[in-house]
Amino acid sequence: MVLPEAPARPSTGPALPAGPTEFTEAWLQNRRLSAHTRDAYRRDIAGWLGWCAERDLDPLRASFLHVNEYARDLENTRNARTGRPLTPASVARKLSALSSWYDFLAKLRAVDANPVAGADRPRVDRDHSATVGLTPEEVDALLTAAEAETGPTAARNRAAVALLADLGLRVGELVSLDVGDLGAERGHRSVRFTGKGGRQRRRALTPGTSYTVDDYLAQRAAAAGVPVTELTGPLLVTASGGRLDRHAVFRLVRRLARAAGIPAWAKLSPHSLRHAFATTARAEGVPLEDVQDAMGHADPRTTRRYDRDRHNLDRDPAYVIWAARSRRRG
Repeated sequence: MVLPEAPARPSTGPALPAGPTEFTEAWLQNRRLSAHTRDAYRRDIAGWLGWCAERDLDPLRASFLHVNEYARDLENTRNARTGRPLTPASVARKLSALSSWYDFLAKLRAVDANPVAGADRPRVDRDHSATVGLTPEEVDALLTAAEAETGPTAARNRAAVALLADLGLRVGELVSLDVGDLGAERGHRSVRFTGKGGRQRRRALTPGTSYTVDDYLAQRAAAAGVPVTELTGPLLVTASGGRLDRHAVFRLVRRLARAAGIPAWAKLSPHSLRHAFATTARAEGVPLEDVQDAMGHADPRTTRRYDRDRHNLDRDPAYVIWAARSRRRG
């Protein structure tokens, strides 16, 4: 689809890209984003442009009424992977990307106003997440299933699930890791990566995860006939040497969960391990701020939503206050 030429602008104005693809790439280049987020935003904008094309609608002349109609269509769209309707959070995320795109076009004076700004966005319950979580015992069972695997990809699979379970990484962060991202800092084994929003982050590797990753790299180097120090490129690779993708990690988590006898295996995702990381960390007494930093959340409310055990009455502050009062009186 080719957008009509924008109305004539003063010669002193900014040069506008020629079409929707150029608009989108210019917008993405203007923001600090991870490669995974860029790809997701490209898909979001492509979906909107495709919807407009089906209706012979010029995106530069869309109104908030068009955006509302698009949102309703999204709410009735089935997720290709799950077969279920898109969640309000998924629809809201797509509209958020679209709003940012239009904000950029408004700054370029390609549109007079952002049509998403006046649209009716779905309400998202920030105290709830649709992701199916895992108990600590189920995480242990999944890791045990990975340890029991044999075959050429077994060591890689163990490294992948160990990084998900022990660090609570997003799947996009996991698959984007390179061998060169591994390092050491002040006595800690560490890994550096680009997090959500393009922020550069680093995390410590636990002794167990370090061992699992080192074992995988040693086996990979031996198969290639080179020292570990000469390995380069993606950290997690396919049998052909390409970068492991997020879909393969989804399949891996569900296959291991099924082998571990976890009842909800068919509904799990790599994000389930991220939720389990937050819940377990809080249950073990890790301060909310430290969990928030570890997960790369800008808002502590997001971290709290990941904590599935936050409403457990065992954690009611009333007990702590009562115990302190009892000690004072004792």
